[in-house]
Amino acid sequence: MEKSQVYFTTFKATPHENLLQKLHRLMKTAGFEQIDFTDKYAAIKIHFGEYGNLSFLRPNYAKVVADYVKELGGKAFLTDCNTLYVGSRKNALDHLDTAYVNGFSPLQTGCHVIIGDGLKGTDEALVPINGEYVKEAKIGQAIMDADVFISLTHFKGHEMTGFGGTIKNIGMGCGSRAGKMEQHCEGKPSVDQSGCVGCGACSRICAHGAPIIENGKATIDHDKCVGCGRCLAVCPKDVIDADFADSIAVLNYKMAEYSLAVCKDRPCFHISLICDVSPNCDCHSENDIPIIPNVGMLVSFDPIALDQACADLCNQMPVMRGSILDDNVKAMGNDEHHDHFHMTHPDTEWESCLDHGEKIGLGTRQYELHQIK
Repeated sequence: MEKSQVYFTTFKATPHENLLQKLHRLMKTAGFEQIDFTDKYAAIKIHFGEYGNLSFLRPNYAKVVADYVKELGGKAFLTDCNTLYVGSRKNALDHLDTAYVNGFSPLQTGCHVIIGDGLKGTDEALVPINGEYVKEAKIGQAIMDADVFISLTHFKGHEMTGFGGTIKNIGMGCGSRAGKMEQHCEGKPSVDQSGCVGCGACSRICAHGAPIIENGKATIDHDKCVGCGRCLAVCPKDVIDADFADSIAVLNYKMAEYSLAVCKDRPCFHISLICDVSPNCDCHSENDIPIIPNVGMLVSFDPIALDQACADLCNQMPVMRGSILDDNVKAMGNDEHHDHFHMTHPDTEWESCLDHGEKIGLGTRQYELHQIK
């Protein structure tokens, strides 16, 4: 397989070109204008950040991408899907409130926000891929309705997948609530009965009779459950949760297959910014000291090559003093060949995701890096 082309620039700016202008030039140099945007809907997939987190990408970057799409005749919108866990983005209304609080309003970004999987996370498109682990991916409907797909990723650490890069942003991020359950586990939720009040909201919303109320507590019959996630959305006590049972490797495989479902059969372009490299996902309601200094901005048509290039550049960086990574290096000893992300979260690994993505034709780990001054 031929090497993919990845374009990179640092965060160094000049009085003649600020970082927003530099991102535009980077995208142009990489061939963004090769995509036909004329009268096309373009989904820009971004993480809006959990309320309280401050390491998510600034909305200014999203505006650069949206304005460029409009300049080329397209109709841009920012998008993400609702979360599986309980937080400030578990339904479309809370999600929009959080996006606006964090600066992602039409006034700041120049385009609208559409929550990809609807009000309660159940508005999904079923995308057949016949993968090794996923036969039919459950993707937010608005994302699949778009003619062009663009990922705008904050590259960072992640407590389950090693790092949160382009594949994580696409595969997990574009899954509906049921899609997220399928990637994390068997796709069947359970009830924490200690907090259940037996209100029956889960039973009333279920079309399959899976939730059963007995002795004032709910249980879910997994033989009847289809993993749609509706019960998670309506539980007033937030005591219904998914069982995160699969191994990290299987999670990585499923994310790669979901990413293929999102990207196949339409033009795609991928942007990744390595800044404020927090140890954990932007889904956290807090962020910790970055584990490494800021690196730069990268773009590519190949999401696998982009993640590999980002990981390689990160692993060349020094460790940020006082970070979790610094603490772990001091506690476990520093190997000059160590992986920053594995060292930050020793129970994780990320290479299986890229290996599987390469295997299924999503991209290649082999790349040429073109640095733009």
